[in-house]
Amino acid sequence: PQLASDFPSAEVGLITAASHIKAVANFKQVSQTLEEFDVEERPPSVLQEKYPNVTVFQSAVRSLQADQHTLQTEDGRSVGYEKLCICSGARPKLLTQDQPYVLGVRDTDSVQEFQKRLSSAKRIVVVGNGGIALELVFEVRGCEVVWAVKDKAIGNTFFDAGAAQFLIPSLEAQRPPRDAVCKRARYTTEQGPEGNSDGGPEGGLHTFTAGPYHTGHPTTLRGHLQLVEEFTCSSLRTKGQLMVSPTVGAWPVYVRLTNGRTVGCDFIVSATGVVPNTDAFLQGNNFSLAEDGGLRVDDHMMTSERDVYAAGDVCSACWEPSALWQQMRLWTQARQMGWFAGRCMAADVLTQPIELDFCFELFAHITKFFNYKVVILGKFNAQGLGADHELLVRCTKGQEYVKVVLRGGKMVGAVLVGETDLEETFENLILNQMDLTPYKDELLNPNIDIEDYFD
Repeated sequence: PQLASDFPSAEVGLITAASHIKAVANFKQVSQTLEEFDVEERPPSVLQEKYPNVTVFQSAVRSLQADQHTLQTEDGRSVGYEKLCICSGARPKLLTQDQPYVLGVRDTDSVQEFQKRLSSAKRIVVVGNGGIALELVFEVRGCEVVWAVKDKAIGNTFFDAGAAQFLIPSLEAQRPPRDAVCKRARYTTEQGPEGNSDGGPEGGLHTFTAGPYHTGHPTTLRGHLQLVEEFTCSSLRTKGQLMVSPTVGAWPVYVRLTNGRTVGCDFIVSATGVVPNTDAFLQGNNFSLAEDGGLRVDDHMMTSERDVYAAGDVCSACWEPSALWQQMRLWTQARQMGWFAGRCMAADVLTQPIELDFCFELFAHITKFFNYKVVILGKFNAQGLGADHELLVRCTKGQEYVKVVLRGGKMVGAVLVGETDLEETFENLILNQMDLTPYKDELLNPNIDIEDYFD
């Protein structure tokens, strides 16, 4: 849309393997840097009706000839371009490939497959400790969930141990079973296959209900999960050193954890991160890749190939970042990067200068975990600060958890769990870099209205 509106007389092409396109809906600017929105799937005709200069090609990309400014699609098309932006997202990083009992959850197809399998499952094992794992273990009902994490605390991608401890009672609390499956609000199409997506399902998982079995609360097991063997009704295949006798039970798959425990289950959800979707674009080209496998982009979202840009999960931000920003593969950053990449492409065509957008000044994300509103700002987990920081914490059991990260007396990060109403005030304090040393003892005093205090 950014390019189509900037150049209404130019041809703008969108190549997608999906039958539907993803669109931002219900956008709300919460503060200077915080934004909330839903991601909906819509037919391509919606985009083409709004922007007549847009053509949608429904096909996967087979290859790219960057030196010739040409793309080849799987359906045999050859598409030329003046400027190209790669927004192919990322795919789940599975524990093991081509294993029918290991499932990744990220896009529409995988969510539908998960729901199908869950309907007859008695026990599942969830492996991982990020946003997808956090939502799954909380929302799955009517099925025993074994949650395997390798870290000392849950949700370490977003929280510290204190916030994790605050949230754990939500897992242990008795929750009434639900009668119906609620699909993810952010993926609502009922037609056709869906490709990999930017940003992942974080923020959009609702309740999944399994079959008529007992409702079990998640069992948290420390240690990295290892798939050891697969057991079917007709054969037993051994992988590794562990032998499981058929008399143990008729679970389709068994797993062994590094703590020595063996667990049988119906299937495993691998929620252990993502891999940028770059495969179709690399052969024959000279893209520079980051350590995480993403396409390296500069502060104009440009890759190492001329006239090729990238945005979202497929890219890795390799410019010198703000001291208060870091890349995380979330929907919010995917939207911001795509929008800014469009502006950069337009500026290049018009030979106009453009500066890095303000959205890259401060990391800011708002979401919901365990029915709590969660806001994370700046260096919320003191990333990269070493010992040169101090923490201020306020916790009210069952209501809120507030953590502030200070360095040199200035706020550089914060975690807000619950309805704290502190996000805009803390955002301003982080951006202004005000010396808070004189106010440190009262900063988290619940009897003081901090918003009015610093107005």
